[in-house]
Amino acid sequence: MSAPPRPQLLVARLGRVPYAEALELQRAAARARIARELPEDLLLLVEHPPVVTLGRSSKDRHLVASPELLASRGVELHEVERGGDVTFHGPGQLVGYPIVDLKRHRRDLHWYLRAVEEALIVALAELGVPAGRVQGYTGVWTADGARKIASIGVHARDWVTWHGFALNVTTDLSYFGLIVPCGIQGVDMTSVARELGAPVEMARVEDAVARAFGAVFDLAPASAPAGALAFGAAVAGAVAAAR
Repeated sequence: MSAPPRPQLLVARLGRVPYAEALELQRAAARARIARELPEDLLLLVEHPPVVTLGRSSKDRHLVASPELLASRGVELHEVERGGDVTFHGPGQLVGYPIVDLKRHRRDLHWYLRAVEEALIVALAELGVPAGRVQGYTGVWTADGARKIASIGVHARDWVTWHGFALNVTTDLSYFGLIVPCGIQGVDMTSVARELGAPVEMARVEDAVARAFGAVFDLAPASAPAGALAFGAAVAGAVAAAR
């Protein structure tokens, strides 16, 4: 007998989406997953206009820039429910929001964080960037532990996750000078393009990340149909803006 097909990982590639609209979209998706109105896990892949987000563990001293300086550089500021400290999102950075029901996988947020790291490490290897972990920190670094390439901060309710990861692809790394990234003094942020010494297409990175998440979570990546994102009128604007 042939093995049963793997459950799907719906992958929605939404392009550039304002942070607040993407936040409402992922919250709505999480509610739908909790209610079982969304039958499969979902990975939202987006880019954001420049924005600094403050997680639950953020320290005021880790936001180096004043509100006036942020405004002068066109950077929004949001406080959110995810774990972790302060981080930056912007053009050229692949932000992923996995809406994953851990009841289907493993009810363990520490395991989940390591699994997200592993998926990014696998994707980066496919892209030709050796990467790994640094003990004591969440996220992904270059293989020598010298430079950080991806940040992770998550939230969960009823074992369904939202928020996620930020992988620097062709990001303008000067923006990280506005903050102490993830509260780590002296961290050197890097990007896929910097490590490769050449530009890289975002679509190629999205493909690698989708495949890696499917492999690590034992799911079959599939493009999310438009109806899968219809979580109600509250997010209709977010979906429209993303297309």
